[in-house]
Amino acid sequence: MADLETFRSETRAWLDANCPAEMRQPVRDEEDVYWGGRRAKFKSAAQKSWFEACVAKGYTVPAWPKAYGGAGLDPAQAKVLREEMSRINARPPLSSFGIWMLGPALLKFGTEEQKVHFLGEIARGEIRWCQGYSEPGSGSDLVSMQTFGEDKGDHWVVNGQKIWTSYADEADWIFCLVRTDKANKYQGITFMLFDMETPGVTTKPILLISGNSPFCETFFDDVKVPKDQFVGEINRGWDVAKYLLGHEREMISGAGGGDRTSAIGSAMLRHTGELDPILRAELAMFDVDALAYGAMGEKFLDEIKVGKAHPAQPNMMKYAGTELNKRRHELFMSAGGSRALEWDSEETGGGKTPRGWLRTKANSIEGGTSEVMLNVISKRILELPGD
Repeated sequence: MADLETFRSETRAWLDANCPAEMRQPVRDEEDVYWGGRRAKFKSAAQKSWFEACVAKGYTVPAWPKAYGGAGLDPAQAKVLREEMSRINARPPLSSFGIWMLGPALLKFGTEEQKVHFLGEIARGEIRWCQGYSEPGSGSDLVSMQTFGEDKGDHWVVNGQKIWTSYADEADWIFCLVRTDKANKYQGITFMLFDMETPGVTTKPILLISGNSPFCETFFDDVKVPKDQFVGEINRGWDVAKYLLGHEREMISGAGGGDRTSAIGSAMLRHTGELDPILRAELAMFDVDALAYGAMGEKFLDEIKVGKAHPAQPNMMKYAGTELNKRRHELFMSAGGSRALEWDSEETGGGKTPRGWLRTKANSIEGGTSEVMLNVISKRILELPGD
């Protein structure tokens, strides 16, 4: 315990010295989030300074081994770092599907060469990834996917289409589920990695009701993928895909917040002044639920680290986090009144409140629909009888 308190003191001092004041402010727009990658640009000197300090310290991926760009923190130390960053409202130095999803899969299933190469690039923000899972006819039922990779000896030729590929138009590489055996529904999928600049890869943005377009359709037309660019085993990609989905759902569930920085009642009162008593009560209930959700998340993380987590716990976190985030934005709309309906003015940040509210509607679909999450929870955790 004494060693942990020493680590906390050292961490606090390091953050005070290295996290600029600007990086302790709430995220206001997409440019406030640094995603890294070939075409990445820093919004400010402060954003660049914070990112570079964290890369040097291994704090973009603090729990990863030092050999792969992390800080090698043990679970207790990683928790202290999260708490201390939360204390000063520090922004994440790097947002990345490589960190949240592909990284954990590579740590478990990747070869040593893949770990050294790709994990290092992810940790340093040199590569931006997107995810090729869903297809127009294969969403929650992923194993019905049709994108096919034909074996050509030293490479595959991939043809097909993916949909809802987040930031595919900004990504450098894609981790992609490709059917390589049409005769076996579950054991005929391979988890491939390939460059988005490979000839035959094209993307088309999908405009959402919020007016924004983080999602894309992604098309593969005779795309050549080298035979060594896969994770796990050929035709056993479903094992990797299921493991990654657990981490994706944890990532999506985090959109609801849960620690003390996620309580919105006092912050909303500071910005809007007096509120209706009923709305004040709803804000208080939200804050209590957000803090309870944060405690549940910490409990799950501790259980994962010691191997006692239930496999369906990410489904619980994803569903609860989705509902919490939707409630958050409903409250923003209620508190904003008629001003929250404004769509275009500079005064409202281009309609940030209603656009954010509309965006949350997709939370119930992405990463597995809420209905599927509830089915998994009822069967695997509550052990309720099926049909």
